[in-house]
Amino acid sequence: MMKQVKNLEDLNQAFSKANPRKITAWALELGGTPVITTNFRPYEAALLHCVVQLSPEIPVVWCDTGYNTPFTYKHAEELRQMLDLNLRVFVPKHTVGYREVTLGQPGIDHPDHAQFTEEVKLEPFRRAMSELKPTVWFTNIRKGQTAVRDQLDIFSETRDGILKVSPFYHWSDSELDGYLQEYGLPNEPRYTDPTKVLANRECG
Repeated sequence: MMKQVKNLEDLNQAFSKANPRKITAWALELGGTPVITTNFRPYEAALLHCVVQLSPEIPVVWCDTGYNTPFTYKHAEELRQMLDLNLRVFVPKHTVGYREVTLGQPGIDHPDHAQFTEEVKLEPFRRAMSELKPTVWFTNIRKGQTAVRDQLDIFSETRDGILKVSPFYHWSDSELDGYLQEYGLPNEPRYTDPTKVLANRECG
């Protein structure tokens, strides 16, 4: 049974200067059912390493849109083996080939882009959360990525009451580079998200 978290504002203030390992350890001590979500974009190795070192069996959810670069797929497999990830892959209900014929890959200004995002990312994500029923969700969002994420913090809560934990929320790229170097972790910058397109745009 998960311990109750009463005041997120006080919690974020208390952990504002804490290192990611301390944040992660505290969140895991709450009990309940934790998960990590990842898309294997740049710097995801830091989050995966930080959490898996403390909770080796934690489910790692990857909603694979089917549109990742070959470099991302190779990076995902490298990290899966290196960190012995308990990887749970959730994919869209239709293949890329089927979608290319029926819907295509509409741009962000096209009326069908919302349907595209629903099919390749949102529905698989909801399915993953429904199946795993997490109470604690580790993610690698950081301040400065999007306007929406700037309104969050290390600890936030979803509409479903899941505690969302972002251990590296206040870290810069240079700090993450240092983390990867310290632990000998790979990074892969050749990543693309067909639902997001623009770097500062929220993906749904």
